[in-house]
Order: sequence, then structure tokens, then C-alpha cells
Amino acid sequence: MKKSVLTALALLPLAAAAQQTVYTPELLWKLGRLGEMQVSPDRKTVAYTVTRYSLADNKGQADIWTVPVAGGPARQLTTTPGASENSLNWRPDGRLTYLSSEGGSEQLYIVNADGTGKQQLSEFKDESLTNLKLAPKANFVLYTQDVKTGPTVQELFPDLPKADARIIDDLNYRHWNVWDDYRASHVFFQPLGPDGRPTGYGKDVMAGEKFDSPLPPLGGAEQLAFAPDGYRLAYTSRKLTGRAEAESTNSDIYLYDVRTGQTQNLSEGLPGYDTEPVFSPDGTRVAWLSMATPGFEADRNGVVVYDFRTKQRQDVMAGSEQSAGNVRWSPDGKTLYFVSVLEGTEQLFSVPSRGGKVKQLTQGAHNYNAFELASAGVAIVNKTTQAQPADLVRVDLKTGRETPLTQINQQELAGVKTSRTEARWVPTTDGKRMQVYVIYPPDFDSAKKYPTLLYCQGGPQSPITQSFSYRWNFQLLAAQGYIVVAPNRRGLPGFGTEWNNSISGDWGGQPIRDYLSAIDAVSQEPYVDKDRRGCVGASYGGYSVYLLAGKHEGRFKTFIAHCGLYNLTSWYPTTEEMFFANYDLKGAPWDATLSKAYTDFNPQQFARHWDTPLLVIHGGRDFRVPEDQGMEAFGTAQLRGIPSRFLYFPNEGHWISKPQNAVLWNRVFFEWLGRTLRPEAAK
Repeated sequence: MKKSVLTALALLPLAAAAQQTVYTPELLWKLGRLGEMQVSPDRKTVAYTVTRYSLADNKGQADIWTVPVAGGPARQLTTTPGASENSLNWRPDGRLTYLSSEGGSEQLYIVNADGTGKQQLSEFKDESLTNLKLAPKANFVLYTQDVKTGPTVQELFPDLPKADARIIDDLNYRHWNVWDDYRASHVFFQPLGPDGRPTGYGKDVMAGEKFDSPLPPLGGAEQLAFAPDGYRLAYTSRKLTGRAEAESTNSDIYLYDVRTGQTQNLSEGLPGYDTEPVFSPDGTRVAWLSMATPGFEADRNGVVVYDFRTKQRQDVMAGSEQSAGNVRWSPDGKTLYFVSVLEGTEQLFSVPSRGGKVKQLTQGAHNYNAFELASAGVAIVNKTTQAQPADLVRVDLKTGRETPLTQINQQELAGVKTSRTEARWVPTTDGKRMQVYVIYPPDFDSAKKYPTLLYCQGGPQSPITQSFSYRWNFQLLAAQGYIVVAPNRRGLPGFGTEWNNSISGDWGGQPIRDYLSAIDAVSQEPYVDKDRRGCVGASYGGYSVYLLAGKHEGRFKTFIAHCGLYNLTSWYPTTEEMFFANYDLKGAPWDATLSKAYTDFNPQQFARHWDTPLLVIHGGRDFRVPEDQGMEAFGTAQLRGIPSRFLYFPNEGHWISKPQNAVLWNRVFFEWLGRTLRPEAAK
């Protein structure tokens, strides 16, 4: 039996995939992935990176490309075998600087806009150098490097060089997918000579501190900024350690003056996340994203502007329910542009920089994920849809008109069929309306019946939009012959503050009823095979799968949970960002009065009702939802005699990041669905 299962896995993808006419797991890893972008000083050229992966080598390589803002052919600037480029910065003279791993360590290079004149500018000794940014006048460069913050066990006990242990006295000893390595990421600045080469030594602006900048694990160069004069820099840091760091979201914006060596906390007194500083064109003000609620990691992002002349702060979006991201100043400093989620899409918005009415600038079934201004009324935008990976488009900010600039995956996607996506509105049990995305298989025939999957989103406050995922890819799911039902259930952004916030403290309440409303509504359609419905999801979505497995009342024939929370009582003291657990569960499992999270919403309590096949997937380096959660769920299913399988990745975290692991993930995923929902396809 085991041999036949392994043989089936080896033969995947399904027969349709061999024709390369629909999305397959292997195709996803052939696609070039758009990375960072920067517009040249003359506003005529966009530099950007594209990462392409080798499934055989199990790694990717990022190269630099350029394309004219006015449109025209794209040009590849770098093709260094085995090396990746990042941290793009245009110099005032129109030449491009970047970091490259050519030679084995990150070094600073410069190249002309046409790809000629490449030179290495630096001889940095520390290969951990990242997030390099050039001052607007090219007089300084800033970057981040890891610095030592404490001794290892071997340094404490040098006579025990082979001791393999950790001595832990405080919380935050591990975070997301890494253990505390007794180092922190610090911000450095260094002067540049007339030729662009770093001179002297890098100065650590956080010397003697044990804090990180940018915020790990997802923060990057967007959390660092130079003022136009090049003598001031702003950075994001949460200057807390141990239990205090684990229990607080209070990060701040710090201003460092190169001339005086003084540091000022610009957001002092603001209790939530403050991130991503951006200076005004004249340097008199700085804007940043700010969450008002302490401990609430999914709070609305307002935009705070600090005026250096008046020393006053203002939330220029006060009264708006939109949550901002990727803030940019207009050239005259009068307007702030930003991206925000709206009803399952991401659009561009604007607001006066002195405060005022928020204005929606674009509309359509797309995600405008990030952007840079090319001129007063033109933005260069990273665009995706559920059917198309990221490309660059030019958007007229006055009319909203879009012009394509790149076709990164034109060759790879030639002839590949895409699925139709429909956004419908479904009534909920409490009298509201919920947006539900329904994705149909290619060549959908309404006269046929199709197996159908309820997709449960994670977060718990990560929206279902027009993003293009490289694992939970709706096109890939539909291409295998499934209808996908993806509800923007309670707790997902883009539908107002109340809708977003109401999930906290109510994980197993209305959001779960929303899921059932969605699948029940779509199941009214004659093309949904009610005898072949499955339920899948990750993180909070995996929690939802485990809970629904005990409450679904026969709706589903199979379940798949990736990195799901199974037992909230054991999860609480083993996770790492305690502010998340405290805010969303509303208390600890040892409180005198228990919250509903432990009495009514804990999936473990309903496992006695489990009666349906279950695939559990988990990573050994997932410290947000530790691996024991998956092991408990799988052990429960096994001990109760329920058909089940455990797919375990010892070196992956909350996400699956390595190409071959990702393909294996999909093969096991679809083999399980085939076996439990479509036995004819698994033969």
C-alpha cells in the first residue's frame, strides 16, 4: 500500500498538467517574480528586479531589469550566475547602484542605465549587510547589519565547545522561524566619496542596543528612510526586549542626525505599531503608518505626519475607515498617496498632507500592491490579479487609466488556460452581506457537477483579494477540476472597521458561521456536487478546518489543515508574539474566568465529533503555531481511527519557502483531495 501511494505521488501532477495548458505546481515555480522597483531621477526609467527559481537547484536568482516609463522594450542589466541583486538606488547622475552577492558576500555595485560601466564600489567585510539605501544627494549610504548582543553557550563555557544547548531566561527566545542567535539587526550609515565609493567606517546608529531595525521577520528597507538633505535618517524599531517585547506592538519612528549623533523618538506616546517613515520632498515633514490600538497587530493603519517646524503630529486620515500602506508624497508635498484594501481588491487613494477627505483614485478587479511616483500625476504600479502574477503598469492618477509596461511571464503563460473568478454577495446569519469569491475550473460547464472546496483564509485578518499566491493559488486549485469558494468572512479587511475588528475574541463564533453561510449558498447551485465537498486552510484557516471538522454536520468529505491551531490551551504559552494571543483570545488559559476561546472555541473540545478524513501539514520551524499543534491534531485523528496523514517539513516555518518542498506540498495536497473527493482521478 505504501509503495502504491508513493508511486502515485511521483506521477503527479495529473494528466492535464502534462499538456501544460493549465496552472500546475511546477509552472508556478517557472514564473518570474517581480521584486523591488525604483524610478530614475529624470522620471524616464524604472529599474526593477525579477527572481527566477531553479527547481533542480532548489533556489532562486534575482536580476535587474529596466523599462521606460513611457513604455517600450524591457532590458536585462544583470545576469550574474549564482548571484542575486537587490537594494536598487538611483544616483542623481542617472547611474544605478545595487547590492550583489557576486563573489559570495554582499557588495555595492554601480552600473549605467544601459547596462554598461559596471563597477564594484565596496569591500564590505560583513556578508549580513542588507537594506542598503542611498542618500538623495549621494553623500551617505545607510544599511543594516547584524551585531552581537549576547554570549552563546560556548562563549560562556569555552571548555565545552561541543555542548549543544540553550540557556533561556526570558521570552522571545525564538520568533516566527528563527531562534535568538544573540545578534540584532542595526542601522549603519557611511560617507560616500565623489566616485560613490564608501569611505571610512560604517557608524552604528544603535550602538550598545539590543533592539532590531527593521522589525523582524518581514520588515525591510521600507522601514528606513533618508531625509532629502542626506544628513538625517529615520528608522523603525521596537525598543523592548524579553517579555515586554513579546507582549507589545509599540514600535516607534526614530530620527538620527548624522551631524550631531543625536536620536529623537518622533512617535513617542503612540502605543501601537509605527512603521515605514517617508520624508516630504522639502524635508520639513515626515509621514509614517500608525496603528492606534496597543497589542492589536491588525489594527487600521492611519497616516501620521510630523512637522519638524511646529513639532506637532497629525493623523491626516482621521475619520476614515481605510487602512493605508506604501505611502508616497506628491512632488509639491501637498498630497499623500497610498494603497488600501477595498472589497477584495487593492486600490490607490490620496489624502491632503495637512488632513482632509480620503479620495479613491482607481477601481477594478486587481491588486495595486505597491507603487512609486514617476511624476505629479503618474504612478508605476506592481499589479496582480488572481489569474496573473505581478507586472508593472503605469497609472494616470487623475483618470485611473492603466497602461501595461512589462510582460514578465508572457512566454511561460502562453497558451495556459485561466479560470473565471466571480465575486458574489451572500447573506450572513446576522443579517449582513459577505463578499465571496467563486473560482471555476477552466472550460467550466454548468451542466456538470464539480467537487468543491471551501477555502478558509488565515491571518486571522489577512484579506482575500486579487493577490497572486504561489501556494494557495486559486487558479491552481481550479485547474485541477475544483470549484473554489473563498469567503471574505468576518475579520478580513476592506469592508469597514467593524467587520475587520469583530473577529478578535470571537474566533469560533460569527466567522465560522460565515464560512458555513458561504458554502451553503454556493452549494445551492446545481453544478456543485454536495457529496464531494472539502474544506482547506492555513494558520487561522487551519484552526477553522479543525473546528469545522467537529461542527460541519456532514457537509464535507475531507479536510486539509496547514499550520493550524488545534489546542488553544497548549498553544497560548508556546507561541511567541504574546500580544497577538492576548488580544485575540482575550486572556490566558489559567485566568480565573476563562474567555470563550477556551470554553467554546477550542477545536480540541470538538474532536470527539470528528468523522472525516484529515490531512495535517506543519513545519518544524513554525514558532508562531508550533509543530505540536499539528502533531496533536494528527495524533487525535489516528487514535480515533480517522483516515489521516501528516506531512511534516522539519526545516520550514509558517510558510513553505523552498521550491522542491513547495512542489511536494502541492503533490501531497492534490493526491489527498483526489483520494478523498475524486477517487477516479487518483487511480
